[in-house]
Amino acid sequence: MSFNLDFFHDFSPIKVIAKEIDYSNYIAIDLSENNKELLNHKLETAHDYEIYIQDYLDKNNAKIAFGGYLETRNLYKRSAVFNNENSKERNIHIGLDLWINEEAPVYSCFDGEIHSFQNNTALGDYGPTIIIKHHSNNVTFYSLYGHLNIDCLKNLKIGQKIKHGEQIATLGLPPINGDYAPHLHFQIIIDIQNYFGDYPGVCSSDDLEFYSNNCPNPNLILKINN
Repeated sequence: MSFNLDFFHDFSPIKVIAKEIDYSNYIAIDLSENNKELLNHKLETAHDYEIYIQDYLDKNNAKIAFGGYLETRNLYKRSAVFNNENSKERNIHIGLDLWINEEAPVYSCFDGEIHSFQNNTALGDYGPTIIIKHHSNNVTFYSLYGHLNIDCLKNLKIGQKIKHGEQIATLGLPPINGDYAPHLHFQIIIDIQNYFGDYPGVCSSDDLEFYSNNCPNPNLILKINN
């Protein structure tokens, strides 16, 4: 696999959610297993996380909490999607999450076309998901948007042209969004392999080298600077 990440450095910061919110109103959040402060909270349901995240935003006078790339998390333990007897536990997040407790608009990061979409309905999965194929300056890659509102899938067509900054969806609410506190899972994918309407957003430690190369840090595109 050959892909020069310098391609992303040539672009200005790109927003994929709630364009009106300035990056100065973003705050980094740590939801990893290493954050011992999480042990002080009962975080078992989507509602528990909504309360925790809103309190975190309020305390930091922020509007969007972001982070999670290559973060090892415990929050997937409740789902058989990530834990089953036939495979190693998947708990390393390979996208970037943007947490905001509202049905905020979601935008395409570049010009492209709809590669695929579907509602991934299992508990803890993406819920409604859109994947866009991008081709620019002889470079092809894909962007994935997960945890969306179900209505966004209704009028989509494979191959449909999408413009940079075009609204493609709004955030979904639990339980439709996979039963999470409202947030956008944004992921960059170099080789989509044979996936359609879905792509792993969480991997095991055994597969981390492959996925960290195939799914580079989405902040290369977003360029959140705080």
